[in-house]
Amino acid sequence: MKNYMPPFTITSLMVDYISSIMEMMGKLDNYTNFNKMPTLRKNNRIRSIHSSLSIEANSLSIDQVKDLINGKIVIGPQKEIQEVKNAYKAYEMINDVNPYSIKDLKKVHRIMTNLIISEPGKFRKGNEGVFDENGNCIHICPPPEQVDILMKQLFDWMKMQKNDIHPLILSSIFHYEFVFIHPFEDGNGRTARLWQNIILSNWKEVFEYLPIESQIKKYQDEYYNAISDCNKSGDSTIFIEFMLKMIDEVLKEAVITCSKPITEKTINIEKLLQIMDYNVPMTAKEIMNKLKIKSKETLRSTYLNPAIDEGLIALTIPDKPTSKNQRYYKI
Repeated sequence: MKNYMPPFTITSLMVDYISSIMEMMGKLDNYTNFNKMPTLRKNNRIRSIHSSLSIEANSLSIDQVKDLINGKIVIGPQKEIQEVKNAYKAYEMINDVNPYSIKDLKKVHRIMTNLIISEPGKFRKGNEGVFDENGNCIHICPPPEQVDILMKQLFDWMKMQKNDIHPLILSSIFHYEFVFIHPFEDGNGRTARLWQNIILSNWKEVFEYLPIESQIKKYQDEYYNAISDCNKSGDSTIFIEFMLKMIDEVLKEAVITCSKPITEKTINIEKLLQIMDYNVPMTAKEIMNKLKIKSKETLRSTYLNPAIDEGLIALTIPDKPTSKNQRYYKI
């Protein structure tokens, strides 16, 4: 099949998301805080790795992932510890690989699955299926004898279209098509998410440290549903819209963070926002546990009140701020 074109449709929703994303990126260009906050960039990298592996059922906490990356000893399943070490090495290669090279893809996959699967970096030789977090098969993959040609077609298409199709759309199409082909024995999901970052980082360097994976983790059911719906419809339109939504949301968070002076107050607000999900109410106790603080007064004065004043956090019972039934959510 020459000149293969993955089926998809450009929709008005995609256009709206791209417009919003470009606006957010324009705002980021006006801020230098992101470049001045190496800790934030490293924390975002840790969030990316933790979220991507968590989607694949890795049970290590974000603190354990952080400790491993910082060279500390962590007690946990050896396979999961190895997954974190591998992922960190793979993410460190973002700027060193060609996003349009199958050889580089295999190299990254080999590092991502080192000591975990029998043949890292090699296309599968057996039949495979894609399963959701509940163990339900949502896709029967193409037979192994088709993998080489399908991957060649996908990469040839990207190389031909990279100057004609917007990178936000092209990278999302790649992500879906890669998951559909499922070229490796294991590690396909985490490799697909990293490779989309590689494509986007090759376009705009800011994507290297944007934790898109953390957004996908928050919408994990929707992620799998989008893949399943595309498998049924025979094109990637729904998945592209989903991924643009994830990118749009993570960029909005970045703009909020980088538009403010680097002070203890803004750092504390950022810590609070990172442990909360959009429109998901949390009790004060739940927030304190995640932030690892013991004083309710510290929670209110140092974290909640500044974020509420900035319009970033809202109360479920705004007219009774001290109610025992009070919950807080990110807006």
